[in-house]
Amino acid sequence: MFLRSGWQKIPYFNKNSIVPHTKISVLIAARNEEEKIHLTIEDILAQNYPKELMEIIIVDDHSTDRTSEIIGSYESQGVKLIKLNEKEPLNSYKKKAIAEAIKLSEGELIIATDADCRMKPDWLVTIVNMFETGNYNLISSPVVYFEEKSLFERLQTLEFLCLIGLGAAGIGNKMPSTCNGANLAYKKSVFVELGGFKGIDELASGDDELFLHKVAFAHPGTIGFCKSADAIVFTHGKPNLKEFIQQRKRWASKSVKYKDKKLIFVAVAVWLFNISLLTNLIMAFFYPDFLKLVAVQFTIKFISELFFLDLLTNFVKRKHLVFHLFLLTFLHPLYLIYIGFAGNSGKYNWKDRMVN
Repeated sequence: MFLRSGWQKIPYFNKNSIVPHTKISVLIAARNEEEKIHLTIEDILAQNYPKELMEIIIVDDHSTDRTSEIIGSYESQGVKLIKLNEKEPLNSYKKKAIAEAIKLSEGELIIATDADCRMKPDWLVTIVNMFETGNYNLISSPVVYFEEKSLFERLQTLEFLCLIGLGAAGIGNKMPSTCNGANLAYKKSVFVELGGFKGIDELASGDDELFLHKVAFAHPGTIGFCKSADAIVFTHGKPNLKEFIQQRKRWASKSVKYKDKKLIFVAVAVWLFNISLLTNLIMAFFYPDFLKLVAVQFTIKFISELFFLDLLTNFVKRKHLVFHLFLLTFLHPLYLIYIGFAGNSGKYNWKDRMVN
């Protein structure tokens, strides 16, 4: 009910017809993205945004494929290419890439996305319209999986939609918790004021969520969520379990840097609830009376998530995904318990690198 209330507190944003006046810098950190990056660049170039107010900067993070060559082929259309050339190993190459791009950027508003994303033509103008009509230092916008090819990918879409909704609800409840770097906008001046990624740069991940926490702490009440279908960025789920686990370990690793005690309490409470689900299910094999408790817990979990996901699937016009919730309800505790352990210990693979 708390999450549902937070989501509903955010009004649907309808852009107006006023011509934008904000100079923006669209940033992408790319590594070995030769397969899809041309589609992302084409979508950005096709935006209904004044060309004189937009610059596109893409940082090639030591790619070993044709990524750099493909980016360079768009130079005549204004796409700027930066190549990282660090000799010493880093743990956070993506943060380094974004920071280098921001140093060279001319825009008042930084809009970050990923090299494997797709956007509608009004993506930029919608986000900037919201920025210009409100007092925002940072705007998080929705990211949605699409073009699923299997049941596994459809389950990811539903679960990921819940995470996006969680981030939006947190903003609606004035308790920003999470966002996604594939669709994130913030003032360049605020980035500089807060020292960029200083203090969170020892982690490979966290260019989105942990920076959100920095802005929320320094400038409370200046974070918004662009609740508009035109602001959605589309990307793909992971094709197999191995890649999915590596991704979620990376996301979970950010929790070790949480400073807000309320966020830590909620995260631990959710994890412990899932621990109790699994524990009681095991106990039911030895003591049948535990079956009643397990049934009650799973029923509460299913109804609560359905209550929330009904709003989210309606927003993205993917109501049929709700039918996968029953299966996801039973699989989710196993995944969440494992990620809770694995994400806060050891290393994980990201873009063919082992990082912390």
